[in-house]
Amino acid sequence: MEFKVSKELILQLEEHIVQKNDKELEVLLNDLHHADIAEILDEMDFDEATYIFRVLDSDKTAEILLELEDDLRENILSRLSPKEIAEELDELETNDAADIIGELSQEIKAEVISEMLDVEHAKDIVDLLRYDENSAGGLMGKELVKVNENWNVLTCVKEMRIQAENVSRVHSIYVVDDENRLKGRLSLKDLLTTSTKTQIGDIYIRKLNFVNVDTEDVEVARIMQKYDLEAIPVVDELGRLVGRITIDDIVDVIKDEADKDYQMAAGITQDVETNDSVLELTKARLPWLLIGMVIEIVASFVLKGNEGLFQKYSTLFIFVPLLSATAGNIGVQASAIVVQGLANGTLKEFSRGYFTKEITVSMISGSIISLLLLGFHSIMYQQYLVGIAISISMIVVILFAATLGTLVPLFLHKNKIDPAIATGPFITTTNDVFGIMLYFGVARIILGF
Repeated sequence: MEFKVSKELILQLEEHIVQKNDKELEVLLNDLHHADIAEILDEMDFDEATYIFRVLDSDKTAEILLELEDDLRENILSRLSPKEIAEELDELETNDAADIIGELSQEIKAEVISEMLDVEHAKDIVDLLRYDENSAGGLMGKELVKVNENWNVLTCVKEMRIQAENVSRVHSIYVVDDENRLKGRLSLKDLLTTSTKTQIGDIYIRKLNFVNVDTEDVEVARIMQKYDLEAIPVVDELGRLVGRITIDDIVDVIKDEADKDYQMAAGITQDVETNDSVLELTKARLPWLLIGMVIEIVASFVLKGNEGLFQKYSTLFIFVPLLSATAGNIGVQASAIVVQGLANGTLKEFSRGYFTKEITVSMISGSIISLLLLGFHSIMYQQYLVGIAISISMIVVILFAATLGTLVPLFLHKNKIDPAIATGPFITTTNDVFGIMLYFGVARIILGF
């Protein structure tokens, strides 16, 4: 059953904080999962959250740090001494510790590292800090279990016991050579059912998925999703095993990427959160609004250029909002499916078959909409030629919108630009201008104006 923060619990905690009853605070919180405690702290003010954080043991608070909202974590870290931060990082796996220490200033970062008790742990964290945070190197942790291909099974088991003490969960046993180059993986079943004198080189599995330290995080996520991997090893330029990435880190990547694409589709140009400042939110949202305004001004000039047509056939103007809305919806639908296909790998580049399918779907949809529109116009206005002009124009505009919605994301993807921008204001505003131009162009031809 999922934990929910209650007002009663918050009031209880606040009362114990006022009374400085640390033991009662520990009793209330010790049985809760660290993610639930983080949720509670996010509901409290900074002073109260910091007080509770100091009361709990570092083995628990270290995990809580990872779950806190960015602003609260930053505030708590600013109130801790370098030694206290170092104590927290000593409890974390290397990749999580590197994420937290990466948020600190250079001066504090150096002090924290110097205060860490586990020197090897500190070295591993420093090594991870040199990688781009959006790469496999930035995601990986150093904790893993590896064995040498020249060992026998007995030696292997002894070494694994020693290494496993520093690993919270053993996903795989990796096999390396004397130069630490990744050779394959070892099956636990083979290890348990083989003679203790057997060489690891005779039983390990050579086929293995792995990524390079420079592989982009989204590509790592795609590979792990494709092959249903719980963990994947990371190698450097020489093929040496340097770390592993686990599924919990990839879930965060997938979530962050989905959030980014959702915001981009809505015309938000920067990654923002609800608790960001008014200035940051405005800067993220204003650019596409200004671009949209310019494009809509162009559309207004197109309308102005067709005033004579309006005066003679006034019902043409009535259906302009319907035209814009329908074309925008068709374009967004087409682009959304293409972007989804590019994201999950089912569509890698332009496909004539898929393009034909999309145009066929749009043609059927456009025909149904246009026939209904023709019937409505004929009943309401009895201007049959104008109704035919509007209906045919609608089909043309829908086909254009579907073509634009299909091809633009593919073009952006080919040129290494995030195609998610094609699912929002870009498509709708572009369709407005060209859709209106096509609408009146076709209408002029049919009506002989």
